[in-house]
Amino acid sequence: MSAIQKNVEAASVKYSESFTKGHLALPPAKKYLVLTCMDARIDPAQAFGIELGDAHVIRNAGASAVDALRSIVISEQLLGTTEIVLVKHTGCGMLTFKNEDAFGIVEKNLGAEAAEELRKHSPDFLPFPELEKAVEQDVAFLKKSKAVPESVTISGWVYEVETGKTRRVV
Repeated sequence: MSAIQKNVEAASVKYSESFTKGHLALPPAKKYLVLTCMDARIDPAQAFGIELGDAHVIRNAGASAVDALRSIVISEQLLGTTEIVLVKHTGCGMLTFKNEDAFGIVEKNLGAEAAEELRKHSPDFLPFPELEKAVEQDVAFLKKSKAVPESVTISGWVYEVETGKTRRVV
């Protein structure tokens, strides 16, 4: 067992010893979802004031609305959320490359077959060159999507990894 797996196991034992939230309902109590980046420097519960059971937290590289649409639809249509809080962040890795760079690294490290497989299933890594513009574009994508009802409230934010502050963009 790896050191990471041992840590997960030990943390589970410790957490479960005082766990009292097993009664929480499946749908989020406050009926909203947060879409944010998978970046390890972001602790959504702490940074955005989310208590266990309050909201769905969807994470992916770059807080991509396109990449998260399946989860957003499940959250809204099956579990009743009515608001989306999209949060990208400063210093995001998605600001640092283009699609051809990522495919080149995959091909170099894993081979041509791996790169081709990835192109087939994920033809776009969804990088972005400008942070605030990317927030605006993702919010616009969600507002235009037929898969997201017009009644859903959508806002876009930037979390500053340097300060821990979150500021509204749209």
